[in-house]
Amino acid sequence: MSVTVLLLVLFAALLHASWNADVKSGPDQFLDIVLVTSGAAVLSLPVVPFLPLPGPESRIYLIASVGLHVAYFVLTGASYRSGEMSQAYPLMRGTPPLLVALATGPLIGERLGPGAWTGIVLICGGILGMLWTDRRADGRSVRTVRLALVNAFAIAAYTLVDGHGVRLSGEPVAYTMWMFLLTAPAILCWPLLRRRAELIDHFARRWYFGLIGGACTLGAYVLVLWAMTRAPVATVAALRETAIVFGTAISALVLKERLGWSRPVAAGIILAGVASIKLA
Repeated sequence: MSVTVLLLVLFAALLHASWNADVKSGPDQFLDIVLVTSGAAVLSLPVVPFLPLPGPESRIYLIASVGLHVAYFVLTGASYRSGEMSQAYPLMRGTPPLLVALATGPLIGERLGPGAWTGIVLICGGILGMLWTDRRADGRSVRTVRLALVNAFAIAAYTLVDGHGVRLSGEPVAYTMWMFLLTAPAILCWPLLRRRAELIDHFARRWYFGLIGGACTLGAYVLVLWAMTRAPVATVAALRETAIVFGTAISALVLKERLGWSRPVAAGIILAGVASIKLA
């Protein structure tokens, strides 16, 4: 993997961690997710008319991606309502890269070398280690674990779909923007029907967050999908999840959360995985 691709994926991970930290500290995490996806769609709308359409072969993957992303956002909100974010997030983000690595060979013909496998295992192990060494892990609910694991499969599925679809599209930016344009209305439907007054009030008070968070998530996913056209899907998927390292740093420095010894150790394991992928 080239240094340019590596650095851009790590920057995408930083963007992802930034908007997730804002969601974590917000008053209503699900409505914030709705706001972020809407913000990404609003920012995409004036741009897509000037971009080439994604290739015809990719459009079935684009439609599948929309459905999987809707499931992902719904499951994310359900996981956070069911239990602690510190319990759900590592399971949701630490499991998919390994699932993707196991699936890319038979599904899209990518073969990984020992160095790449070592890096993926270290990154996944470090992320999952943040769950098992967390002091609050003993109180995790079975429902939260189940929801997070189901969501992990949704994340792995949309990663595989988008990794292949964006290559067929020939247009990573257009593919990503169309995905958000089609996903946002579907995400909006439920709160518009069930929580309309709360949604309107939330949008009125936090519209600026929607634009900032939307720009972060849009930029992050554009970079990730572009990287998947230049490097193996599995290694890019694993590097994307280094967002949890940036999230840990933001939690400590910005949100002033107290960290035990386990999280810095886990972060070190994740960074060792990044180095292994770079050297592979």
